[in-house]
Amino acid sequence: MATAPTTGLDSGDVKTIRRRLRVDKDHPRYKWVALSNTTLGMLMVTINSSIVIISLPAIFRGIGLNPLSPGNVSYLLWLLMGFLLASAVLVVLFGRLGDMYGRVRIYNLGFVVFTVSAIALSLDPFTHGGGAMWLIVWRVIQGVGGAMLMANSAAILTDAFPVQRRGFALGINQVAAVAGSFLGLVIGGVLSEWDWKAVFWVSVPFGILGTVWSYRSLHDFGERTPGSLDLPGTLTFALGLTALLTGITYGIQPYGDSATGWTNPWVLASVIGGLALLAVFCWIESRVAKPMFDLSLFRNRAFGLGNLAGLMSSIGRGGLQFMLIVWLQGIWLPLHGYDFEQTPLWAGIYLLPLTVGFLAAGPISGWLSDRYGPRPFATAGMLVTAATFVLLVVIPVDFNYWVFAGIVLLNGIGSGMFASPNTAAVMNAVPAAQRGVASGMRATLFNGGMALSMGLFFSLMILGLSGPLPDAMSSGLQEQGVSAPVAEHAAGLPPVGSLLAAFLGYNPIEELLGAGGTLDQPGVHTEVLTGQEFFPHLISGPFHSGLVVVFLGAAIMMLIGAVASWFAGNGSAPDEADELRAADRAGI
Repeated sequence: MATAPTTGLDSGDVKTIRRRLRVDKDHPRYKWVALSNTTLGMLMVTINSSIVIISLPAIFRGIGLNPLSPGNVSYLLWLLMGFLLASAVLVVLFGRLGDMYGRVRIYNLGFVVFTVSAIALSLDPFTHGGGAMWLIVWRVIQGVGGAMLMANSAAILTDAFPVQRRGFALGINQVAAVAGSFLGLVIGGVLSEWDWKAVFWVSVPFGILGTVWSYRSLHDFGERTPGSLDLPGTLTFALGLTALLTGITYGIQPYGDSATGWTNPWVLASVIGGLALLAVFCWIESRVAKPMFDLSLFRNRAFGLGNLAGLMSSIGRGGLQFMLIVWLQGIWLPLHGYDFEQTPLWAGIYLLPLTVGFLAAGPISGWLSDRYGPRPFATAGMLVTAATFVLLVVIPVDFNYWVFAGIVLLNGIGSGMFASPNTAAVMNAVPAAQRGVASGMRATLFNGGMALSMGLFFSLMILGLSGPLPDAMSSGLQEQGVSAPVAEHAAGLPPVGSLLAAFLGYNPIEELLGAGGTLDQPGVHTEVLTGQEFFPHLISGPFHSGLVVVFLGAAIMMLIGAVASWFAGNGSAPDEADELRAADRAGI
């Protein structure tokens, strides 16, 4: 009888080799593998959520489309919002699917979807409107992959780490998520100077690495919650949140004689209809046996108030990002010798102190919150952030950079102090079987706040500008030789056009007056009008009036977040004692 050939390896050797090739779930370093992989995933998602903001001028030049033409503004809005909208709408669904079928399984699939989308985005075969639609569709699909990653990363870490080390792990993961949104500004600015497609190329190698790594190294060993998918809840939530965020986004566009679109019947119908659908969704979730969005979790004080604080922080952070970009690109950088086309790159560079503050404070506050509890650090972080919003109102529009850098550094520190303990408190408050859906609910508020901030803060800024800007614009243009009718017409145009031009790195005066040939008329001081100082000096006073409204509103949100963080406490899940005893037995 023939015998099987021997390899000279016993079973122990085979197990050793397999372990070297693949990290088992009982490996002593498994939790660090989970942390590093999920941190890479979160960085990829959040970098890509903001990387196109700075890169939009290069992207639209690459596909041969002027985004400020009236018929093209929708392309601009959807390229900005499509990714965030898909992420915000779908994270709870994928969190629930993670609880049902395995968090790692959904997370791994997210890496695949995200990477395929990055490849497709970098190979856009079209130009003009077709090129824009290709990018929008694949950005939405990329947002689906991002939702899979975001919905399950915190739950995977919560499964992998014992409760007494969880704050540090979740803190690093959350700081990566927040810092990624600001790193995206710098990365997008640098890469778009080389080639606009490089903005999307950069995700491909990291996506492939993360996909292979996650499939080989991550394991599902959290509790699963069997059951059917809540289709009525899923549909009403997706439609309601999509309608609400779409209406708020289109609210920044003018309608009729109004500077904003908040009197547009379609915008009002979208917002009201979205809220009505979300109310129906809440009614459905309170009655189904296995809800997608477990409203009972909000009865837990730490979970409910912690998520309220997280929402306030997310809205404020998104608004800060947009407003600082407009401030730097539209006013400060041109006044300090930078051409409008150069301002997107340099705005990202000058905002680096904000990212440094996040990266410095986040892990430290997460480690300290493990020892002393999340409440004091989350509360203090919100208070520090509120103070920096007030300081940004106090400094002049043409500020001393080092004063500005100190304030935004402090803002980053405050946000980092808050992010890690807040995430730990929210996730610690959830039973093990519901961590996937809880992670998805938290991510929904995170992404929804970012999406909401654009419409909310731009609307507040436009309302702040609409009073003083027309008179300043009309008189300033006439002083430089523009005829009174033309100057009054330009002054009567909605302020959103000037804001979006500055936001995209275009010269706003050229956009306002260039198309009609006004700049070529005799007697018009064209060099002054299109120079680097005219528009910044013109808008400085009205812009500061808008900043007062925007940043004081943000400061109030941070104070609400501070109060919520204090009363949320430290977060304590029903199974925490069991986890501590299990950790002690395992010697962790």
